[in-house]
Amino acid sequence: MSHLRILFLTLIPLILLSCSTSPTGRNQLKLYSSEQLAGMGAQAFDGMKTEQKVSSKPVSNQYVKCIADAITQHVPKSVFNGEWELVVFDDPQVNAFALPGGKIGVYTGLMDVAENQHQLAAVIGHEVGHVIAEHGNERMSSSALIGVGMEVTNQLLQANQIASSSLIMAGLGLGVQVGVQLPFSRTHESEADIIGLELMAKAGFDPRQSVNLWENMAKASGGARQPELLSTHPLPATRIDNLTNNMPKAMEAYRAASTKPNCTY
Repeated sequence: MSHLRILFLTLIPLILLSCSTSPTGRNQLKLYSSEQLAGMGAQAFDGMKTEQKVSSKPVSNQYVKCIADAITQHVPKSVFNGEWELVVFDDPQVNAFALPGGKIGVYTGLMDVAENQHQLAAVIGHEVGHVIAEHGNERMSSSALIGVGMEVTNQLLQANQIASSSLIMAGLGLGVQVGVQLPFSRTHESEADIIGLELMAKAGFDPRQSVNLWENMAKASGGARQPELLSTHPLPATRIDNLTNNMPKAMEAYRAASTKPNCTY
C-alpha cells in the first residue's frame, strides 16, 4: 500500500470525527482540541505583551475593561470558564483581537474610530465572536488539510511526469487562496459580526451603533480597499447590510437586557 493511500485512509476517519456545527448552524471542521487552542492563544498573547508596548493609561484601560467585562459575562462557560485577560496596546493601529483561552487585546488607535462604548463593544463582541465560533481552530484545520492536499497533488504530478508541474502547482495555490481560503475568511468575519451583534445587545450595548462603527471604519480607510474578491474581510457596505438584516433580533435582546453599562472614557 502506498504512503499516499495510507495518508488518505488515516485522514478520512479523522475528518469525519472532527465535523461540528458553528453557532449559526454552519458545518465546521475542527481538528484541534480546545485545550490545544487555549495553550496556543496564551503563548501568542504572552509574546505580544513582550514585543508590543502596553498602555499605562488608567482611564483608557478602565474604559475598555468596563466594556470587555460586560461582553464576556455573556460568553458561554463551555467556551471559556475563567477570568478573561484584557490588555490595551499603545499603538495607533485601528484593531482589536480575541484569542482562545480568554485573551483580549485592544489597540489605542481603535478608540479614535469607535466613538463611544457601544461602537467599541461592537468590535470587542465581534472579536469574541471569533473565539465562540472557534474560527481559529477551523482555519488551522483547513490550512492543515490544504497543505496535505497540495503535497499529494504535487507528488502525483511529479510521479506522472506532467510537464511544468511547478507552474500548475503555483496556479493551483492561487486558486485555493482565492477560491477557498479568502471566502472562508469572509465567512468567518460575517459570522463573527452576527455573533458579536447578539453578544453586545445581551450585554446592554445598543446594537444599532455597530452600523455607525462600520460607517466610521469606511471613512477611516479613505477608500483604500482592494476588491472584496481578494480580501479576507467583507467590504464595510457588505457588513452593514449583514448587520442590518440581523438587527431586529439584536434589538429584542437589547431591550431585554437586564443591565445597560455606562462605561466612560
